[in-house]
Amino acid sequence: MTSDDFVRPGRPRSLQTYTALSPEQTEAVLALLAEAARADGQQAVSEQGRLQLRGGEREGVSHLLLSVGDELVGYAQLEDTDPVEPPAAELVVHPSHRGNGHGRALGSALLAASGKRLRVWAHGGHSAARHLAQVLGLTLFRELRQMRRPLTGLDLPDPVLPDGVRVRTFEPGRDDAAWLAVNAAAFAHHPEQGSLTQRDLDDRKAEPWFDPQGFFLAERGEGDGDGDGRLVGFHWTKVHEADGLGEVYVLGVSPDAQGGGLGRSLTTIGLRHLADRGLPTAMLYVDADNKAAVSVYERLGFVTHETDLMYRTET
Repeated sequence: MTSDDFVRPGRPRSLQTYTALSPEQTEAVLALLAEAARADGQQAVSEQGRLQLRGGEREGVSHLLLSVGDELVGYAQLEDTDPVEPPAAELVVHPSHRGNGHGRALGSALLAASGKRLRVWAHGGHSAARHLAQVLGLTLFRELRQMRRPLTGLDLPDPVLPDGVRVRTFEPGRDDAAWLAVNAAAFAHHPEQGSLTQRDLDDRKAEPWFDPQGFFLAERGEGDGDGDGRLVGFHWTKVHEADGLGEVYVLGVSPDAQGGGLGRSLTTIGLRHLADRGLPTAMLYVDADNKAAVSVYERLGFVTHETDLMYRTET
């Protein structure tokens, strides 16, 4: 989320809302996001939001394009898919067009589109985003930490799996349904992650970074290790080649398998895999109020690197 305060006279400003973007509009938005990321040092729109730019219409997702004349200067995405929580949004203004009121215009349009029930992400928690949140009447609601630790010289205890549990790697197609079910159960309290669908999984499997050899599944029960057991946990890793980062992308344990050390063992297995890839640093995201998870990651050597903030309308 980026902030702007003033509207300068000149070419007319227009704001259009779409349920799906054309290929040309998608490329224009991606170019805007790339320019903003270079200026800000981080993406203004999440991976899920960037995936939702492509592939046509998606239920509950709308795109707001703000232009000055024929030039795209701002973008916002609104997702209204949670049956309980207010719609969630992300927005960005091109770095060379900030300070002209465009951020406020996008924020006001999001408030109107959501019926003044809105949650907005501010990736990095910059002061300009805090100012815009205040202008829009939003209050701080959630803090998401990015934590990192070095992988060079990685020295972690050998993973100890619970009795009857073994670990193997993900098989695309064969494991999709079972993984989606365990992911939903493990993240029932986390609507963004727990509500992933087959289409969301397919989007990620189609990305260049996807590697099933870095997607570890823990299963329990009879079988020969070839997928005959019951899935009880997973650690999906991700490699950011350009940044030299390995990510604890998603780590989940079925509710009936929690408390036995499986999560810690899966974390260790994934970190060793990333270290074996020659990556110097590991990263992950965790909610600041998830004290138990933060404590586990701190004991594994992770420290807070940066923070994303979510603001929302008063309820």
